[in-house]
Parts: sequence; C-alpha cells; structure tokens
Amino acid sequence: LLSPESSVSVSAHGAVVVLAKAPGSRGLWDKFSFGPDPSALQERLFVSEENVDGFLGTAFCPSPCSQSELESQPLIEVLDVTEDRIQIRVE
Repeated sequence: LLSPESSVSVSAHGAVVVLAKAPGSRGLWDKFSFGPDPSALQERLFVSEENVDGFLGTAFCPSPCSQSELESQPLIEVLDVTEDRIQIRVE
C-alpha cells in the first residue's frame, strides 16, 4: 500500500477507506479482510468475473463435480460493475 494516498473517512452512518497500491504492485485485488481486530477478520471478495464464476460454481455444484457436470455449467460473464448495479450475462 502507498501510505500518503490511502485515507479513511468516518461518519455516523459508515466509513470509507481509500487504499492506493504502491507503484511496484500490479494486478487487481481479489479480496479484502475487515474487522474490529486481527483475530476477528471477515473476508470479502471484490466483484470480478473470476469471483462470480467461483461463487456461482459452488452454488451450482457444491461438492466436487464430474467433468460432464462442469461442462454443463452456464457461461457467466461480468459485463459492467458500478456502485449501484452489476450486469452479468449467463449463457
């Protein structure tokens, strides 16, 4: 993380944490953890095509799947993500 560009803003109804990557860091973040202290962290995933595929894959096939079951899974593509909505196409 790049400290000077990272910030925290707290209000009565919520908080905003802005994290900035260090110049040498590359790629998208997959997940983040939050909580009142390090022993009580909860993990959350960022919305990405891979994370949506993984989530829906476990929803459609919670136990280990056979190859034919995997091939019959729907094709899921994340088209657009905004603060208000996510657009996903399923084939």
